[in-house]
Amino acid sequence: MKGRHALLVIGLPRDPAGTRHIAGFLAITVLTVLVTRGALALTGFPQLGGDGLHIAHVLWGGLLMALALLAALSWAGPVIRPLVAVVGGIGFGLFIDEVGKFVTSDNDYFFEPTAALIYVVIVLLVLTAELIHRRSRDPHELLAAATDLAVAGIAGGFSIRARRQARALVDEAGDVPGADQVRALLDAVQSDAKELPDPIGAVAVWIVGISRRAMQVRWAPRVTVIVLGLVTLGTVIRGVALWATGSPMPNWALAGIVVSGALSLGLSLLGLRRVGTDRVAGYEWFRRAVLVNLLLTQIFLFRVDQWGAVSGLVVDLMLLALVAAELDVLRGRLGEPDPAEVAESL
Repeated sequence: MKGRHALLVIGLPRDPAGTRHIAGFLAITVLTVLVTRGALALTGFPQLGGDGLHIAHVLWGGLLMALALLAALSWAGPVIRPLVAVVGGIGFGLFIDEVGKFVTSDNDYFFEPTAALIYVVIVLLVLTAELIHRRSRDPHELLAAATDLAVAGIAGGFSIRARRQARALVDEAGDVPGADQVRALLDAVQSDAKELPDPIGAVAVWIVGISRRAMQVRWAPRVTVIVLGLVTLGTVIRGVALWATGSPMPNWALAGIVVSGALSLGLSLLGLRRVGTDRVAGYEWFRRAVLVNLLLTQIFLFRVDQWGAVSGLVVDLMLLALVAAELDVLRGRLGEPDPAEVAESL
């Protein structure tokens, strides 16, 4: 056990697909909030209940989160985790959509900072996931992940994809104690093409594939950089304009827009300066600029513009996907992505 991380010593290896599942969970959470708000607005914000009763959708969210937890605790192996992420994401979205009721004395669902509060929670969860998964993977951790995949294989057989993924993890683990035994176990598992659908994995592979193909178009990288520059410059101009015209929004929100927008613009300019001599380094700076937009600037934009900031969020997510795809192209990772590769890149 000498030299291993403390979490591994107590038996807590990370799932290589964990980042993908967390990303799916959070994406479904945001989508659920938007769909819920939109549906309620279209139907006139009806109330479920009567005779003084109101069954808030936070209750349905809690039930779905409990159902997801029940599933995670009931079934072994990796197959159930995408379903847990989907059901849990819907539940958490229904839950957090009503946060305005729990931070105001009059239970105000339409509390103005609600959108910003929801986004702050999402950002904190993203940063927590990054903190958990940023450490490089230990060979023993990779071997544990391959064994985890074997759990489902022993019960129901291996598909071609699952067997290839498990073997790749063992190969990456290298010559560690138990590797030969795990290889023998993987070889002994019977083949079976039947798999529980993995909607998160399918969507992730589709998005990465589309992004990579898009960035192989000759003019796409240049357009991506131009759009990024316009977005960051526009953010700064908007913040200054709101401040100059005496916007009733809090000064801290306006200052946040200007400062974070200027930071993102500065990172974009650094990328533009480097991309001529070192394209990989340049696009790394572009990626940092987009991340500042996503993790910082959008918080202030949601406070100022509430739900109108969603369009800017979508643009930032598209830019992040395209910049990541260009980095993959520059590093030589071409072709259709494998789900295991997608898990590592998210």
